[in-house]
Amino acid sequence: MDDLYGFLRYARQEPRKQPVPQRIRHWHEYVRPVPEAQSRQQANRCMDCGTPACHGHCPVHNLIPEWNALVFNNDWRRAFAQLDSTNNFPEFTGRLCPAPCEDACTLTLADRPVTIKSVELAIAERAWQSGWIQPRRPRYRRRQFVVIVGSGPAGLACAQQLVRTGYRVMVMEKADRIGGLLRYGIPDFRLEKSLLERRLDQLRAEGVLFVTGLNAGIDADADRWLACADATVLACGAGQPRDLAVPGRGLRGIVFAMPYLTRQNRLNAGDVLETDGDSSAGDKDVVVIGGGDTGHDCVGTAIRQGAKSVTQIQYHARPPRTVDVLRYWPGPMPVLRRTDTDEEGARRLWSWDTVAFDGRDGRVDGVRLKRVKWYRDVHAAWQKQYFDEQPMRLRAQLVLLAMGYAHPVHAGLVRNLALRLTGRGNVRADDRGYRTSVETVFACGDMRRGQSLVVWAIREGRQCARAVDTCLSGHSELPYV
Repeated sequence: MDDLYGFLRYARQEPRKQPVPQRIRHWHEYVRPVPEAQSRQQANRCMDCGTPACHGHCPVHNLIPEWNALVFNNDWRRAFAQLDSTNNFPEFTGRLCPAPCEDACTLTLADRPVTIKSVELAIAERAWQSGWIQPRRPRYRRRQFVVIVGSGPAGLACAQQLVRTGYRVMVMEKADRIGGLLRYGIPDFRLEKSLLERRLDQLRAEGVLFVTGLNAGIDADADRWLACADATVLACGAGQPRDLAVPGRGLRGIVFAMPYLTRQNRLNAGDVLETDGDSSAGDKDVVVIGGGDTGHDCVGTAIRQGAKSVTQIQYHARPPRTVDVLRYWPGPMPVLRRTDTDEEGARRLWSWDTVAFDGRDGRVDGVRLKRVKWYRDVHAAWQKQYFDEQPMRLRAQLVLLAMGYAHPVHAGLVRNLALRLTGRGNVRADDRGYRTSVETVFACGDMRRGQSLVVWAIREGRQCARAVDTCLSGHSELPYV
């Protein structure tokens, strides 16, 4: 960095957001692009650490200090070259990643971290606008044919790496459109689908063949394609949602998060769907059970659908507002942060567990909760204990279950191939060879490691591509990370 004291001169400055009264009335992205001058100033806060923990805590090992310095010096083209060397889809991570790199920023020890995520997004969007992102053709074509099952971030990253190496690559998707989680699991106000389409256009131009409407392990046509492949990569995600086995679970109006989000994304795409009173929050009291990213996406969607009220239930304790930084750095610090959905009017309840659902005429009418406290047992494992008091009741005409995903769906492909599983129900494969228990069948992303982040899926797809290349060619020049 030419200015070694930028971190002392400038405070952290977040991207601007559209005001709440405006943004809850549409489905478009509401985080404003960061102006060039602000990006350069924020990049100047980078301390150019001797051992940058941000680099090590980024799953794809982005060269963060390097491209921060290049942005500060107004060399955007080289900054993008650095970013593109480690991350296939920075326009996605720049919007969706929770930024573990920022938790690991050395500035966190005494100040607020560098806005790494917003600088990354500024570089990516500058590259798209400047025409630097173009189809990349391989030097030569190979005869081997690779089928990738699943078109989420892991499958797409794996496909791009392999097709650029010269393989014939087909991505098979059971849905009617390509994109997986990026298409149907992420609301438009976090990722507009036109951004996905421009990236898919690049992959098509590079030679990736996309086939939709084929469910591997179920459809005969899909199985015929798999039989023709020299290698198969399973990137189907972790689609088995966690459920609640409590009284009243069978009532109408209790819906899993993913079908709820998928339906709204399809409506936004212009699909004509049958009216479903169980999947709309309009003029209803909505309860979202689960406090992760999916839960927040459900809250934001319900607010935009016109919910009367939205309450988010989280069974763990409310985090403190401050903690001892040295106790947690360079990992994430469990502190209470105000979220966008807090600003939009949602209510969060901490340390409450759902124990039953009330109903009327076969439909959910309320949620019963018990206050819970957590403690460690003699084996240091967390256990919960209910307070000795009557349950609290919340009115609810729509309940969204967003408690995460247990493992991949086993019915169909996993069971037909008799794949070995881990104790948690994920497909067994290590993070070096990515091979499953079946020869020439590989697994990556959430299907292998369990529910995780988009950036981890991209890393796994990249590494899996290297493993496939090594298997089919005997060696690989693809990067390990």
